Amino acid sequence: MKRRSFIKKSSISGLALTMMPNLPFSKEIEYSVLELMGKEEIELYGEGINLRKEAHDAFLEMKKAAYSDGIDIKIVSSYRNFDRQESIWERKYMRFTEDDGMEPIQAIDKIIEYSTIPGTSRHHWGTDIDIIDGYRKTKGDVLVPEKFGTGGPFEDFKKWMDVNSNKFDFYLVYTNDPKRRGFKYEPWHYSYAPISIPMLTAYRRLNIVQLLREEEFYGSQHFTAGFIKNYVRNNILDINTELL
Repeated sequence: MKRRSFIKKSSISGLALTMMPNLPFSKEIEYSVLELMGKEEIELYGEGINLRKEAHDAFLEMKKAAYSDGIDIKIVSSYRNFDRQESIWERKYMRFTEDDGMEPIQAIDKIIEYSTIPGTSRHHWGTDIDIIDGYRKTKGDVLVPEKFGTGGPFEDFKKWMDVNSNKFDFYLVYTNDPKRRGFKYEPWHYSYAPISIPMLTAYRRLNIVQLLREEEFYGSQHFTAGFIKNYVRNNILDINTELL
């Protein structure tokens, strides 16, 4: 089993946060600020999987079960460190502002329909995955909600996940609940709850406003305290309630 790791990068001190028992999935584990923001080296397991050990093992069990039902769960994206998320953010920011002529605030609002601000992504934790059915062939971007709906190439895959994913402790993060705010519906994004729940609890204790306003990437100069607070409330916390 191949183990992978990434190099850390940050000017922020590695303050450790002690976890307190909360929900059934909670564990008393310490997570540093750097780790929670994707800036610290962590152990990742599995070629093409890149998850924490417990999440990796649960994923393989889920993948094995899906195989028997004619589904090939394929990971499109899993762990992303801060630098990777920053490159995604900046590429979109430049495209929207320079190519499409959007104003900075308009571009930022467009980006956060689906993409997270660097340092706030659940993909920093080694617990979350974007997945599809590898058996189904489709053209263009695979992470499109319509492709997981009725008549779409991943319709059967989504139905299988709806019935079975929770058995392996993977939960859909951004549901299609019409009352939910923040990121749009992502039928491909699942999170390994036994680890991601305590990590989110730790993340909520950070001073996100201060941390993000210390960052320097394209568009970050337009982040006001009010914008960041709304982003935390709507995009980070308005998720599947089973992951809170």
